[in-house]
Amino acid sequence: MTKKINHFKAIIFDLDGTLIDSMWIWKQIDIDFLKKRHIDFPEDLQKEIEGMSFTETAHYFKNRFKIEESIEAIQEEWHHMAVEFYASRIPLKEDVQHLMAYATANNIVMGIGTSNSKALLETVLEAHQIESHFKTVRTSCEVASGKPSPDIFLKVAEDLNVLPEECLVFEDTYAGVKAGKNAGMTVVAIYDEVSATSSEEIKNIADLYVTSFREFLDYIS
Repeated sequence: MTKKINHFKAIIFDLDGTLIDSMWIWKQIDIDFLKKRHIDFPEDLQKEIEGMSFTETAHYFKNRFKIEESIEAIQEEWHHMAVEFYASRIPLKEDVQHLMAYATANNIVMGIGTSNSKALLETVLEAHQIESHFKTVRTSCEVASGKPSPDIFLKVAEDLNVLPEECLVFEDTYAGVKAGKNAGMTVVAIYDEVSATSSEEIKNIADLYVTSFREFLDYIS
């Protein structure tokens, strides 16, 4: 991609693994959730559910593991397991605030498109006092299909009143990068430890791959 980003009118961030360092907690939540039901954690699980919305993931768990509880009950249990982490233990990705400041200074509007729940999204934004930076925040539960479908990113672009080609997306997973590309947007993939095993696949489809937001800021400077 070009080193100049001023021609972009919007930046859309994924949440987990991109804006915040949180992907690590979800594997542990899945392990604990299944262990409570005497079910071993399958090694292919994280790959299978990558990009799914909170609701789609609950349906997947219910069907694959024959969970008796309702979809709503499963989601509520996950929320209770995660909320303390999101409120006090999950940090922002290093230097992301510098990028947000750059965007604000250059009149680039910002939004979030995440597969997480609205409640946990709002919890972490409030905890870091950054909710005012974003003109819109959307979850995949609010659109027809989760990532790699482009639905979530197209919805955010619609909210921001910009065209897909005017959007710069930051993502960390293969499904997320694919969703951004399927939306017709320029996608910067950022390294996250949880998705590192797919880094070569991600590099092959992203417009740019960086190991940190500092590397991206250095790239455009």
